[in-house]
Amino acid sequence: MSSADFTYDHVGASRDPEFCPPGFHHLRERTRLGEGEKVFRQAVDALFSFEMHREMGVGIDASADRAAPDVGVTVSLAGLVKAPCRVVWAAEEYREAGWAYGTLAGHPESGEEAFVVHRTGDGTVWLTVSAFSRPARWYARAGGPATRSLQHAYARRAGKTLRRLATRGVEDA
Repeated sequence: MSSADFTYDHVGASRDPEFCPPGFHHLRERTRLGEGEKVFRQAVDALFSFEMHREMGVGIDASADRAAPDVGVTVSLAGLVKAPCRVVWAAEEYREAGWAYGTLAGHPESGEEAFVVHRTGDGTVWLTVSAFSRPARWYARAGGPATRSLQHAYARRAGKTLRRLATRGVEDA
């Protein structure tokens, strides 16, 4: 994958949820989804199929049915703001699965956002949303701290939405 089209350096760096390049803002939100293998599997399926995003009420136009490296994704908010991205990494392992997309030209922000579902040794399932970003368009810059607050609210909403999707049909999740 060529990094020439991305609007930032450090493509793929969100594999480390603590990483934040100089000049970018860091975001990390963690949400408990439930417990058990079924919750984990349903969370992973909803994440990789973009169902979590669609259920959040954002528009998703993806070049494939599932998140995978090089899949193009355009997120739209209220049909007004279009945010083109491309999946930079995806991984599915025994206790952890997730993916991240990076911003392309025309996105209001510049950076990367990762969504990772993790199942701990005691069976608890978590979603971690992490990102590094900085404004790329005038209206994102004008929003200042309000823009960052919206990003945190978006990440918290992702957690609540995925918890609902992951616990469908599961008792005592």
